[in-house]
Amino acid sequence: MQARATTFLVSLLLAATAANAAPRDEPEAPPATQLAAIPVRLADAPTGSAFARRTEGWPESERQRAALDALEQGDVPSFLRQFQPVVLRGRTTRGATVTATLWVAPDYLAIGSDTDFLYIPLAWPSATEVAQRFGCVLPTPRIVDAIYEQAAVHLAPQPLPAGPEMRSNAYCARHQALIDAQRTGVPLGALIAGHKKDIVLSERLLLHPDRIAIYGWHRLDGRPIQPLSTVHGVRYADYSHGVRLVWHEVGIEGVPREITEVLADRDLAPVLSNEGPLHDPRDLLDPARASVAAGSAPGGPPELRRAAQP
Repeated sequence: MQARATTFLVSLLLAATAANAAPRDEPEAPPATQLAAIPVRLADAPTGSAFARRTEGWPESERQRAALDALEQGDVPSFLRQFQPVVLRGRTTRGATVTATLWVAPDYLAIGSDTDFLYIPLAWPSATEVAQRFGCVLPTPRIVDAIYEQAAVHLAPQPLPAGPEMRSNAYCARHQALIDAQRTGVPLGALIAGHKKDIVLSERLLLHPDRIAIYGWHRLDGRPIQPLSTVHGVRYADYSHGVRLVWHEVGIEGVPREITEVLADRDLAPVLSNEGPLHDPRDLLDPARASVAAGSAPGGPPELRRAAQP
């Protein structure tokens, strides 16, 4: 009885939130290639808890590599493959009002099945690699705000005590349990937000190629706990970080455009970015560039490799 009552109340909450969400145009369906970009999950693929047990205590670099291998082999819950529309409206530098329709993953990237998955924090090189492999990009802070505003469900942030264990599997699992408790009755695939900080695309990374940019973790009143920051090194990842995949195409007044082209367009960029046009966003999202900044690729300047240490 209690479980049914909880589910009923959550259903009412979803309906009310959707009714009060920011108005959005009725977007066209995303490209069929969207779902094909992520390989089919194998029946014997490890669950999220199995991955956490297997990689517990591994060096950070080895755990990141294992996570990338699992994701790129399709060990991703099926509900994360059904991207949801998010609509942004803004003014161009010429004063015209423009509507942009994005397609975003309903939740943060995870390893495992629908019934047993683990949110997986990724460092910048890993996040850009998996995004590119799946035909996606990472959001800007403005896109993160729009996702939160239009989410069907807002989860409360659950900060854990700071310390060296923040990057461990144990902390990730502990945080997952807190999130799962809030998800009770929420259908998989609903657009949810507020439970993680986002790894984001920012112009600041041009000045600090050895860093990772993070933003978000919105409180229930809509204010983010984490302002845009590039404090951490490019290889840093902890339990609070999440990777929200954004499909690489955006509809500008119904016309498909590459997001990277729009972000570099001096007139249109303000619709998707509070920082104005980004200089060469494709380069910022290049995994090879991120690897050099992390000091893991041959030829990286010694001073940059030292600065990249988290």
